[in-house]
Amino acid sequence: MIVVRIAMDVIPEKQKEMVQTLLSMLETMKKAVGCRSYTLFSNIEDKNLLILLGEWQSRKDLDNHLISEIFSIFLGTRSLLKKPHGIHIYTVIKSEGKEAVDRVRLKENDSAIAVYS
Repeated sequence: MIVVRIAMDVIPEKQKEMVQTLLSMLETMKKAVGCRSYTLFSNIEDKNLLILLGEWQSRKDLDNHLISEIFSIFLGTRSLLKKPHGIHIYTVIKSEGKEAVDRVRLKENDSAIAVYS
């Protein structure tokens, strides 16, 4: 799985315009071949700090998205930002779920019992 994280520090007066623009693009972006998800997040403490998080089936799928018209339009939102988009691409080799938390917590409980006994 490939994860792309795009951080955006929006000009305060342009925040509403940026959010509306991104929301209008998300459905199209989600329909791209190989897209598992695309989600927009806003910082609780500063609504001008936005994160766009996308998950992709493969690097080829992401690369096709990066050269797409919709991504070109997205890059055009640069004029609404204080500084360029902070784009980071991560290749995820392994993914775990709640069972990993349960496993660690069970080990921790066993250790805690031994330590406090």
